[in-house]
Amino acid sequence: MNIVIAGGHGQIALRLARLLSGRGDTVRSLIRKPEQADAIRATGAQPVVLDLENASPEEVAERLGGADAAVFAAGAGPRSGVERKDTVDRGASVLLADAAGRAGVRTFVQISAMGVDQPPAPDAGEQWAAYVRAKHAAEEDLKARDLDWIIVRPGRLTDERGTGKITLGEPDVGYGEVTRDDVAATVAALLSASGAEHRTLDLINGETRITDAVAAL
Repeated sequence: MNIVIAGGHGQIALRLARLLSGRGDTVRSLIRKPEQADAIRATGAQPVVLDLENASPEEVAERLGGADAAVFAAGAGPRSGVERKDTVDRGASVLLADAAGRAGVRTFVQISAMGVDQPPAPDAGEQWAAYVRAKHAAEEDLKARDLDWIIVRPGRLTDERGTGKITLGEPDVGYGEVTRDDVAATVAALLSASGAEHRTLDLINGETRITDAVAAL
């Protein structure tokens, strides 16, 4: 497959690019900063410098040319401020989905977050509330599009070594942790599977092998 990953320098994206390249896929990783290119090349992917907060749909569609799938793995980060929660977590996802439609890229995987369809708690901070609103809006935009979309909602992310075992299913599977390794491996498995289209999937660590959990969909 030929796959484009948005937010290519993110922690899940780097893991995903390495997995996909390792199995023989062609991977292009979209990054904001030229100095991030070496980290992308180290995964076996091709770096493509493109700022999704300022690019046009036509520019993004050009970068998606020839791709079989697009993965939105971008995020503004915990210290980015309220405004960038909207411009990245929502706006960049909408832009990538629009560009995918223009470029004829049918498969679109969006990495979201568990529980974003619920209102933020009253005592949640301003940035968390903005993040939840942005992720939910991005999901709703994608669901309305004529794409073969899959939304993956991980639980609390950790940097522990991947276990290869997960719980994967439509909400609500229960809140829990999941390693970034296992998120990347699950997305890689979903990209090469069939039958998961138009599904919103919660993801935490569990007792089922990733291949079996994806096959069960």
